[in-house]
Amino acid sequence: MSVVTTDAVAPRLTGTVPTPWAIRTEGLTKRFGSVAVVDRLDLEVPTGSVFGFLGPNGSGKTTTIRMLLGLIAANEGSISVLGKSIPAASADVLPAVGALVEGPAFYPWLNGRQNLERIDAAGPHGDRATRRRRVDHALERVGLTAAASKKYRAYSLGMRQRLGLACTLLRPRQLLILDEPTNGMDPQGTREIRHLIRELAADGSTVFLSSHLLAEIEQVCTHVAVMSLGRLITQGSLAELQGATAAHVRVDTVDVALASGVLQEAGLDPTVTDSSAVADIGALPPDELCRRLVEAGVRVRGFVVEHPTLEDTFVALTGEGFDVER
Repeated sequence: MSVVTTDAVAPRLTGTVPTPWAIRTEGLTKRFGSVAVVDRLDLEVPTGSVFGFLGPNGSGKTTTIRMLLGLIAANEGSISVLGKSIPAASADVLPAVGALVEGPAFYPWLNGRQNLERIDAAGPHGDRATRRRRVDHALERVGLTAAASKKYRAYSLGMRQRLGLACTLLRPRQLLILDEPTNGMDPQGTREIRHLIRELAADGSTVFLSSHLLAEIEQVCTHVAVMSLGRLITQGSLAELQGATAAHVRVDTVDVALASGVLQEAGLDPTVTDSSAVADIGALPPDELCRRLVEAGVRVRGFVVEHPTLEDTFVALTGEGFDVER
């Protein structure tokens, strides 16, 4: 299902003071039967950020997005989007929000351009005089100009995702909510969408990006939140989150025992193999550690400081791999 709002422009919402949060939830909970799919979620998405919403499949990401857009009701808690309460103010808020949720849905017998033209015309302020220009611009931004006259039924999965993204770009948006936007895309398409997201953020939009692809989030997002089993594990800037997991140093040498001793003297707790010693480096400057190794006579073949990836951080926080499905 795709969710696309239509309005001539995305004016700043009236009746509210400027807010630092594009999205904020307090105690947000959704149950299906006795199971809490989203459990007391306190989410804070800074205005102007590219916010990565992370979690394995089944962790509650899409259910959260559906509540943010007023598509399903929460059992408990509150939601604020662009400074206004959802679902009470949905009619005021949604014209400033573009969203792609659970994959796009279009008329299969129409081509890409015709589908966009009908969606553009559906809103009360879809100016006919500028429609073609808006549709052309949206198609160009997602790389579908050459396929604009192709029937939707002949589109690949990646092309369908691109057309769904084009829908969200028919109007300027204060907030874009994208659920797995690169699903089905090849590597080139994924790179293009990452570039587009950066452009949208540079233009002043807040981008809320839900994904289970950690490398994608790591390359484009400024802030992240991690979900697991319906609960928020952590949130904050990407730098803060990665900084919570210590970098480690790997020393490749034939003098493993000697290197291990130097690391221990420096207050580290090394793990050794036949050809290397590895330890969390903590606050010790890498150049100081390297100096100590050389002065101790360690024949250093390799000295690498490895910073934690987002996957390393996730494993450290949850104790499980990111490809776990719940």
